[in-house]
Amino acid sequence: MPKPPNVKGRSSANKETSDSGSQKAKLKPFFWDKVLANPERSMVWNELKAGSFQFNEEMMEDLFGYNKVENKKNDHDSKKQPAKAAPKFIQIIDPKKAQNLSILLKALNVTTEEVCDAIQEGNELPPELIETLLKMAPTSQEELQLRLYSDDISKLGPADRFIKILVDIPFAYQRLEALLFMCTLQNESFSIKEYFAVLEVACKELKNSRLFLKLLEAVLKTGNRMNDGTFRGGAKAFKLDTLLKLSDVKGADGKTTLLHFVVLEIIRTEGKRAARIVRENGIMNGIKAEDLIEETPENLFNLGLDVVSNLSDELAHVKKAAVLDVDMVTSTVAKLALSLNQSKKLLNNELSGLEEECEFRQTLAEFIEQADGDILWMLEEEKKMTALVKSTADYFHGTPGKDEGMRLFLVVRDFLVMVDKVCQEVKKSGLDQLKTPKKEAQSASTSQAQQKQQK
Repeated sequence: MPKPPNVKGRSSANKETSDSGSQKAKLKPFFWDKVLANPERSMVWNELKAGSFQFNEEMMEDLFGYNKVENKKNDHDSKKQPAKAAPKFIQIIDPKKAQNLSILLKALNVTTEEVCDAIQEGNELPPELIETLLKMAPTSQEELQLRLYSDDISKLGPADRFIKILVDIPFAYQRLEALLFMCTLQNESFSIKEYFAVLEVACKELKNSRLFLKLLEAVLKTGNRMNDGTFRGGAKAFKLDTLLKLSDVKGADGKTTLLHFVVLEIIRTEGKRAARIVRENGIMNGIKAEDLIEETPENLFNLGLDVVSNLSDELAHVKKAAVLDVDMVTSTVAKLALSLNQSKKLLNNELSGLEEECEFRQTLAEFIEQADGDILWMLEEEKKMTALVKSTADYFHGTPGKDEGMRLFLVVRDFLVMVDKVCQEVKKSGLDQLKTPKKEAQSASTSQAQQKQQK
C-alpha cells in the first residue's frame, strides 16, 4: 500500500499542539445555512468520523486569509502595519462631477472600452448613461486641459481618465447626442403612435356614441323645462361642463338629483328600445313571441340599466385620452425633429471631414435614412390629430377656446364617473326609483283601499 504524500504545512489535527496559544489567521467568511444534526435520527452527519479528514491549514490561510500572519514564533512582537494610503490622482474635472460619473459607471457595469466602441461604431448604450454623460460633459477649460495632458494617463483619477479617452475621439459628445437619438427613437415613436391612436378613436367614440348624444338631448330638454320662463330657457345647446353640475340640483326628498332623474328617464326609454330590438331580431330568426323576453316593468328596467351602465365601456378611449399630456407629446415630437437635424449636420459636416474610415458615420447614415420617414410621419400626424381634436370640440361647442378639445375629454370622463355612480345607486333601489311622488301616493291610497275592503 503506497504511503500518503508528505504534505508540508500544518494540518487541523496537529494544529492545537504546534500552534498552542498562537493567533489564528482570520479567513474570509463562508456563508451557509446550518443544519442541526439529530443523533436520534439517521443522518449523514452522524456517520462522519472525527479526524478522518485533514486539511492544509497553512495553504488555507494563504488562499483565504485576509492578512497572512507572518513569523508565528514572534507574533507577540509584531505590530499591525498601517493601511496603505489611497493613491493620489491628478484631478482636472470638477471633483463632484468625477465622483458621480464614477458611481454611475460602476452601477451600470459599463466599461470605458464599451463606451468608446459605441462612440466609434454606433453601438447601443443605456440611454440613462448617455444622458448623464452629456449632463456631465467637461467645460471648455476642462476639455482643453485634458487634451493638453501628456503625462502618464494612469496618474489621472478614474473619471478624469475616462473623459480624457473620450475627448480624444473626434466630436465625441456630438456623437453621444446622435447616439441618444438612435437609442430612444424607437421607444419614443411607439409611445407617440399609441398616443395618436388613442386620440383618434376617442374622437370617433365621442361623436358616434348614440347613447351619449341621447343623454345630451335629455339634459338639454330637461334643462330648458326647468328654466322655462327665464332668460336661461330656450337653449339650443350647452357647454359640456354643464354635465358636471347635474348632481348639484337636488329634488324635494334631498337625495334624488337632476342627474338621477335624467339617468332614470334614459333607462326607461333604453329599456323599451332594447326590448323592441330583441323582439324584432327574434321574429327575424323565427323565434315564437311567447319564447321572447317578457316585457314586464322589471325586465324593461334591467334592460335599460344594462345599456346605460355600459356607456363607460363604450367611451373607454375617451377616458384614456383624458390623461394624455398633449404638451409633452408636442415637445417630444419637436425634440425628435431637432435631434434629426443635428444628426444630419453631424453626418454631413463634422464626420464627413474625417480622413480615417468612420464606422459611426456609416451606422448613423443608415439610421437617418429610416428616421427621416418616422419623424416626417409624426409631424404630419400631429397636425392631423390637432385638427381632429379641434373639430371634435367644434362639434360640441361651436367655436372652442385654446386646448378646449383636450378639456372635453376630461369633462366627459368625470361625467362618466358620475353616471356610473348613479347607475349603482339605481340598481340597489330597483323599480322604486321609477315611481314618481304622485304614483307613490296613488299606490299608497290603492293599498289602503284594498286593506279596508279586506276588513
